Amino acid sequence: KHIARTKASVLLQGESGTGKSLLARMIHRKSSRGDKPLIEVNCAAIPDSLLESELFGHVKGAFTGATHDRPGRFQAAHGGTLFLDEVSELPLHLQPKLLKALEEQSFQMVGSDNNVNVDVRVIAASNQNLRELVDKGQFRGDLYYRLAVIPLDIPALRDRTGEIPVLIRYVCDQLASRGYPDNLECEQEAMRLMMDYPWPGNVRELSNAVEHGMILAENGRVKSNSLPYDIRHYHSDAPASGRKGQAAQEPDPHRREILEALELSAGNRAEAARQLGIDRSTLWRRMHRLNLI
Repeated sequence: KHIARTKASVLLQGESGTGKSLLARMIHRKSSRGDKPLIEVNCAAIPDSLLESELFGHVKGAFTGATHDRPGRFQAAHGGTLFLDEVSELPLHLQPKLLKALEEQSFQMVGSDNNVNVDVRVIAASNQNLRELVDKGQFRGDLYYRLAVIPLDIPALRDRTGEIPVLIRYVCDQLASRGYPDNLECEQEAMRLMMDYPWPGNVRELSNAVEHGMILAENGRVKSNSLPYDIRHYHSDAPASGRKGQAAQEPDPHRREILEALELSAGNRAEAARQLGIDRSTLWRRMHRLNLI
């Protein structure tokens, strides 16, 4: 709410599927610009040769095929918000013009020498770490700092597992509004599988899994075999629920090294995983098995 009421640029960073687009729409909707346009541009989906014209528009005769003036996305977002998704894919040669437009709220259409003034708030999103791209020379530092007036890192779903039941209920409600049954029950084992799965596709994958489970529900109940193969297969080697207590009492060679890595990394799981030479999902799985979460 604090962010929404300002005009400052916002940079949303996080893995694909974590909900960056949804957050961008929420920020716009809760802002004083909520009744004005929200224009979304996926920078990765538009060819480099067309992106400048898409953003800033062009005048008649600017290039072959430009038979009339055509406003760009900045003009369309006047008074409202421009959401630049996958901004890391913006070509380097175009970044100075975007920087100027952000700083001065003014730009020139392709093929024109006249300035166009706009009032636009920009929200950008990236599934890559822009600061690291700046260090590698793959993204302009001055543009990064202009976009990241308010940076927000969106955590992966595996790092916020407590939200899974709430998200499942939300997805179920959304699907029910589209005609799916609204009285299904989720069996305990199916919920356990979804709680324990590391969700590499994040909320997007969770949404698909819930829909999959609803389609294959049996007698009004979502069972473990109603879930997608990846979720069921991920747990195929896990101990049966009836043997959990016994398995937890047996010594495990990973327990001490995980605790030491977490202590050295001040509780940062990503850093602990790097120290152990494993990925974060493997660390998360081992911690869950050892009751360290």
